[in-house]
Amino acid sequence: MAATQGGGRNQLVVPQARAALQSMKMEAAQSLGVQIPADGYYGNVTSRDAGSLGGYITKKLVQMAEQQLSGR
Repeated sequence: MAATQGGGRNQLVVPQARAALQSMKMEAAQSLGVQIPADGYYGNVTSRDAGSLGGYITKKLVQMAEQQLSGR
């Protein structure tokens, strides 16, 4: 079953953040050298690459939250 182009089956808590999250995903992929499938189907992406993307994005989101909480 192919995921939809705009974000898979996960529901966003803040739907307005979709574009920013997509941009972050593209930045992570470029930074890690991972090819994002044009059709949105991640079935051919290795588990290692998918995990790297998820880890990179999580790390960035934690950094952003820490900066916001510290007042920067």
